[in-house]
Amino acid sequence: MLDLVVANFLLWIGSLWIARPEPVFSQNNADRVVFSRDGMRPLIEHSGLPLMMLDRNRIVIANSAAREALGRHIVGQDARVALRHPDAIALLDAPAGGSVTIKGLTGARSIWQMSRHRVDERYWMVELLNRTAEADISRAHTDFVANASHELRTPLASIIGYVETLVDMEGEVDAATSARFHGTVLKEAKRLQILVDDLMSLSRIEAEKHDLPNVRLELNGLAAQAARDAGKPEDKARIAIEEAEQPLYVRGDRQQLEQLVRNLVDNGLKYGDPQGAVTVTLQQDENDTVVLSVQDQGEGIAPEHIPHLTRRFYRTDPGRSRAAGGTGLGLAIVKHIVERHKGRLDIASKAGQGTCITIRFPAYPKDSAELS
Repeated sequence: MLDLVVANFLLWIGSLWIARPEPVFSQNNADRVVFSRDGMRPLIEHSGLPLMMLDRNRIVIANSAAREALGRHIVGQDARVALRHPDAIALLDAPAGGSVTIKGLTGARSIWQMSRHRVDERYWMVELLNRTAEADISRAHTDFVANASHELRTPLASIIGYVETLVDMEGEVDAATSARFHGTVLKEAKRLQILVDDLMSLSRIEAEKHDLPNVRLELNGLAAQAARDAGKPEDKARIAIEEAEQPLYVRGDRQQLEQLVRNLVDNGLKYGDPQGAVTVTLQQDENDTVVLSVQDQGEGIAPEHIPHLTRRFYRTDPGRSRAAGGTGLGLAIVKHIVERHKGRLDIASKAGQGTCITIRFPAYPKDSAELS
């Protein structure tokens, strides 16, 4: 579709050249030069694609997208100097024009598709299409599949290994060893089940991320109950809940908000001080924002890890995380839930002082009309 639009545009531009006996950018007619450039510029100025008109190889017009991508200085330059990339220069020197994919045109990780179309014997149109985001998405998808496969393979390998041992040594394994093997198989199977549940949950949340929830919820009671449901029975005494004095209303999805609170409290219980409290605090600030924070009393997280904590399968200590039953998806799920609810997620941590995760949601007034 894009190539068809560009082709039709160039055919139309070409008809303007053919209809004029004099060169469009004639140096012998100053009025004609100003008129032609002023007439051409609005046609391409606001296109989302970076577009440049070349007089042979000199850039005579560059629209706003091209100037933003390559710099305002490119107008008047030789395109080979402006682009400074061997693949781009090769295309500019190609007699028939064409198209090429260029890596590193505007940055080390950038990927652009550059096309050069002839208008007439003198003038050319160059278009640039940024493929960087597509490549990043493809790379992220590949990484996700590879990481998910690895995470699934680990408990499966353990299950298969122990079961094969029990089968191969049937009658030779004493009762205590058999019980220990069966216990390991059960533990790994539950770990596998939790991982699959988290993967399915993340998939559902991502599928709904553009759909703003349409239910008004009171967050005090919801968060308090979800916090009490987190962790193991023996952890209940470590959970402290500080509710706001007034009701806190938000626009939300009940199931997802409960999952968000449970994930945050679970993380605090797993990675915080085993004897320390995990405190859930709810309040409404002066900016009419509902604030939920979960504070643990653990060792804290090194600063270099904090920007990556919401990535899928990212762990600061993989061995400890797996031993604690973590899947590496908890904070990724939290991040997507926060994004769907138009909230903001902040993570603060200091060595020896624990970690505090704060989420801010837009408040929804109690006396507002029902949501549609």
